[in-house]
Order: sequence, then structure tokens, then C-alpha cells
Amino acid sequence: MSIQNADYSNINFEEMATAIGLKAKHIPMLIGSFMDESVGILASLEEAVNSNDYAQIKAHAHSIKGSAGNLKFNEVYEMAKVMELGAADAKSDIDYNSYLSAIKSAVATIPN
Repeated sequence: MSIQNADYSNINFEEMATAIGLKAKHIPMLIGSFMDESVGILASLEEAVNSNDYAQIKAHAHSIKGSAGNLKFNEVYEMAKVMELGAADAKSDIDYNSYLSAIKSAVATIPN
């Protein structure tokens, strides 16, 4: 999986609701929760990346991966998965900073 430029600025609540099996009226609340939680997770992930702490990279990438996957933010899910699996094997050849930057950019496009 390569680094992706994801743009979620045009989320269709009806389509998202159908994809995850909920009513559209619940989507803004779920997105709000995701946005609130992702701030701390991404900050912790950045600290882990900066200190090459593979255990923490794995843990925080797993968290953002799960949350993104639940909301069908597939590109974020896939990039976080690369980070998680790479960190699980302590792979130093993965550009964790670039993946993190792409994830942060994608999350920034989500309307809140």
C-alpha cells in the first residue's frame, strides 16, 4: 500500500450510513467523536514516530486504523495498517513520517 492523498471533504452521510449500517442522522456525531479522538491519537503517534518507538507506533496506528475503518475512511485505514504492521516487525525501512503526514492531511479534510 502506498501513501495516498485522501480527501473526505465531500462525505455523503446517506452513503456512509448505508455502508456502516446506521441512519444518516448518526453520522455527524460519529464523525465528531472520530475527530475529537483522532487529535490525541495522532499526537501520540507523532511522538512515537519521532522517537522510533515501534511498540507505540503499532498501538496508536492500530487505534486510528480501527476508528477509520469503522467509518469507512479506507485510505486512512490502509495507511495506518501499513504503519501498524511495519512497526509490529520493527521495520526501519518504512517512512512512518510520510504515512503520518498523509493520514493527518486526510483527517484534516473531514468536515467537522
